[in-house]
Amino acid sequence: MFQAQGQTLSFPFPSSTRGRRVRPAAVSGVPWRRRYQLSLRVTDTVTIVATVLLSTDWILKATSSGSAYTQTITFAIAVSVGWLVMMSMFRTRDPRLIGVGAAEYKRVVQASAATFSWMAVAVVLLGGDNFRYYLLVTFPAGLLGLLGSRWIWRKWLTRQRQFGMFLSKVVVVGRNDDVQYVVKQLSKKTGAVYEVVGAVLEGKSRSHTILAGDRFVPVVYGLSNVEHSVAETGADAVIVAGHLHKGSKYIRELGWRLERSATELVLASTLTNVAGPRIQMRPVEGLPLMHVEMPQFTGGRHVVKRLMDVVLSGLALIVLAPVFVVVALLIRHDSPGPVFFKQERVGRGSGLFPMYKFRSMVVTAEEDLAALRDRNEGNGVLFKMRHDPRVTKVGGWLRKYSIDELPQLYNVLRGDMALVGPRPPLASEVSGYDGHTHRRLLIKPGLTGLWQISGRSDLDWAESVRLDLYYVENWSVTGDFMIMWRTFKVMIRPVGAY
Repeated sequence: MFQAQGQTLSFPFPSSTRGRRVRPAAVSGVPWRRRYQLSLRVTDTVTIVATVLLSTDWILKATSSGSAYTQTITFAIAVSVGWLVMMSMFRTRDPRLIGVGAAEYKRVVQASAATFSWMAVAVVLLGGDNFRYYLLVTFPAGLLGLLGSRWIWRKWLTRQRQFGMFLSKVVVVGRNDDVQYVVKQLSKKTGAVYEVVGAVLEGKSRSHTILAGDRFVPVVYGLSNVEHSVAETGADAVIVAGHLHKGSKYIRELGWRLERSATELVLASTLTNVAGPRIQMRPVEGLPLMHVEMPQFTGGRHVVKRLMDVVLSGLALIVLAPVFVVVALLIRHDSPGPVFFKQERVGRGSGLFPMYKFRSMVVTAEEDLAALRDRNEGNGVLFKMRHDPRVTKVGGWLRKYSIDELPQLYNVLRGDMALVGPRPPLASEVSGYDGHTHRRLLIKPGLTGLWQISGRSDLDWAESVRLDLYYVENWSVTGDFMIMWRTFKVMIRPVGAY
């Protein structure tokens, strides 16, 4: 028998458990969401009110007339209330979004932008002299504060989840292969919202457990045992993985039965490489239709992406110029040969371009490759060795911290590459593409991407292709910023870089 954990709760605060290990699963389950949402609400309110008060104080010091004083105070109250209302209307504290993915941050940005858009309309209609100060000072400062506080809370929440805290306990239901896939995906990251505590498999099998991360969870057979498994494990939700032989009628009736125990029913989509924003539900006379938006490879979003690439790569080249000089001197001092290494890569639409890197190997590296082919430790397509004898002493740490990739900022500025995108392939790789792998070439390759932050050389070929194709079809500007932020973290703590 599997006893459910207790539901004793304490009000979450980022420093409350620092430095000590907490009892696993002590506060797992649905009730933690309400406490966590309350914590976010308090933090959001304090951040918004403090930002508006500080900026209003600054504005009042620059304003002398009594009418301006009254107008500014009124406007400050309106901004605070309106901002808080928008944060609720845009569901920025939706329990389905908090703690994982970029959607939570996107909702905060959208709510803040909507607040000041409506305020701008009000100023045009009613008049107001000081709105520009709020737009130039309060909006960016408040948005930065809100995003920063959400990031701090998420870091704390992720740390708690590593100890089994603040997770929704779930039972996964379906056929063996579908259940195995869903459990694997949910267990990949410690920041996942769900903790798999059991599985119910359709059909019969000999196995009585299934691996979920680093532990085994109990398995029962027969869809009639779902409610029993929920009661035994203390699960808060049931995830139906893929299609069931009993069909949609069974799922509808299962939802009705789960209502008695207030257990949430979740359907796992079989569209494994389609991001949520591309999926829209449209009920038609009781028939839920799932619309999948077509990927966009041209248009306004790509113009914004290109503008972002030009601005950020140009600024980075200026700021990093001293670093380039130091690295160049170290390379020249370490081994004979040029500072930069130029290699032909395949870009968007199969076009070729010269990609630049800091030289991290001896000048005879290409000629020496043939003798090392049988020692390949890569994914079968790419040649990689953890202790490649061709790598120079300086080149070792250049590659470890991805500093050798910095000259590709010039490729980004030129338009050959983007800051974020699929990994730039060699022509020899492209010649061996099969199936839909060519879709990697529908957009520009990137200086960084999902492959960079997900393990790099430790990834097998199939996983590398999957990540690239997922990005090609589902990229967003907000997602690009998230990838760039995570890239900085990977550069500090490199994984799979050799």
